[in-house]
Amino acid sequence: QVQLVESGGGLVQAGGSLRLSCAASGRTFSGYSMGWFRQAPGKEREFVAAATWRRGNTYYADSVKGRFAISRDNIRNTVYLQMNSLKPEDTAVYYCAASNSNYNVDSVDAMDYWGKGTLVTVSS
Repeated sequence: QVQLVESGGGLVQAGGSLRLSCAASGRTFSGYSMGWFRQAPGKEREFVAAATWRRGNTYYADSVKGRFAISRDNIRNTVYLQMNSLKPEDTAVYYCAASNSNYNVDSVDAMDYWGKGTLVTVSS
C-alpha cells in the first residue's frame, strides 16, 4: 500500500508559478512510476505529467509541455510538479498518482494509488 499526500496548491495570477509536492509513504517509492493528473470542474480527470521508475523517463501532456516539469526525489520519497507560465485553463484539482508499471503512465486506469488532490486556481 502507498499513501500519497499532495501540497502546494493555491491561487496564482496568470503567468505565475507554483510547485506542487507529493509525499509518498508505505512501500518502496523508487519502485513506482509517479504521475500528476488534474480534473477541472465538469471535466474528466486528465493526464499532466509522469516519471517512470525504471529509467526516470518523463512524459507530458501537450498542453503543459515547455511549462511544467516533473521531478522525483527517491531519497525523500517525494515527487514534484513545477508549473510555470500558468494559464487560467490550468485551474483544476491536481492529483498525484503511483503505478507499479512503467507502461501507459499517461492513463488514469494504469494508476494504482491516488492522493486526495490539491486545488490550483489561476486567475486572469
